[in-house]
Amino acid sequence: MSTDSPPANPWPELPALEDWRETFETLHMWSQIVGKLRLAGGPWLNHSWGSTLYVTTRGLTTSPVPHRGRTFAVDFDFVAHALRITTSDGGERAFDLEPMSVAAFYGKTMEALSDLGIEANILARPVEVETAIPFAEDTGHASYDADAVHRYWQALVQADRVMKEFRARFVGKASPVHFFWGAFDLAVTRFSGRDAPKHPGGAPNCADWVMEEAYSKALSSAGFWPGAGLGEAAFYAYAYPEPDGFRDRPVEPAAASFHQDLGEFVLPYRAVREAPDPDAELLAFLQSTYEAAADLADWDRDGLERTAAPPPAAS
Repeated sequence: MSTDSPPANPWPELPALEDWRETFETLHMWSQIVGKLRLAGGPWLNHSWGSTLYVTTRGLTTSPVPHRGRTFAVDFDFVAHALRITTSDGGERAFDLEPMSVAAFYGKTMEALSDLGIEANILARPVEVETAIPFAEDTGHASYDADAVHRYWQALVQADRVMKEFRARFVGKASPVHFFWGAFDLAVTRFSGRDAPKHPGGAPNCADWVMEEAYSKALSSAGFWPGAGLGEAAFYAYAYPEPDGFRDRPVEPAAASFHQDLGEFVLPYRAVREAPDPDAELLAFLQSTYEAAADLADWDRDGLERTAAPPPAAS
């Protein structure tokens, strides 16, 4: 699916999660396999940043992963619907993305890596899910609705673009805008610079130390996910530690609210898509939820935020 001219509304209409749940769950497992390749091959970065994927003009990528003096990258291409593995010395392998089990996807990926001389030693089961079926044994997840995947990726493209604009307003420590395959969400996080209390952990099939390290510094985080817990795609925002009064703080836009069960502010994706100015709608949510965290926790906003316009672009 491609076009030579931009659509009138670049924010795609997304199906309800239930309408593509089987594909979502399969793709989630596929993304964990690919993400674990980056986690195993690259150096550890704080807050698990060395494990994430990134949105590209065609899908998601590991970015270059070091391997014995060269690098390799694994890319989901959601335009041609293929998985492509490339190496810095010119090697390439690819296979079509189509209905297949997680076990079959895992086998094809490992075979392609082996053909390229890449030894991949990963923990071959998923994390952050209640039932962690080893990849090589998972024959139950085997769906791939190409149109639904393409639409979801197009939504990621829009979210990634706006979240990067939001990130640029902050000069303190901030994460890249990146895709966490554990929870299958696109996220960006700002840090106050202070230590945070020890996180209680408790994520399913995930060592507590991972969450303890991820939340070792006080933060305000926002992101986008397909809708687990809501039934529809939504943007979210939360703070750790959560300051007093955070849940009751008024935020923008009007469609945003605090979800008591999730413990986060949420903004339905459809409200952004249907707004007269979707970018402004999402930026209002990102900014107001950040301000709720920063003001109530007494962050040094003058020192952490960009207060002057950036230099003009070179002509």
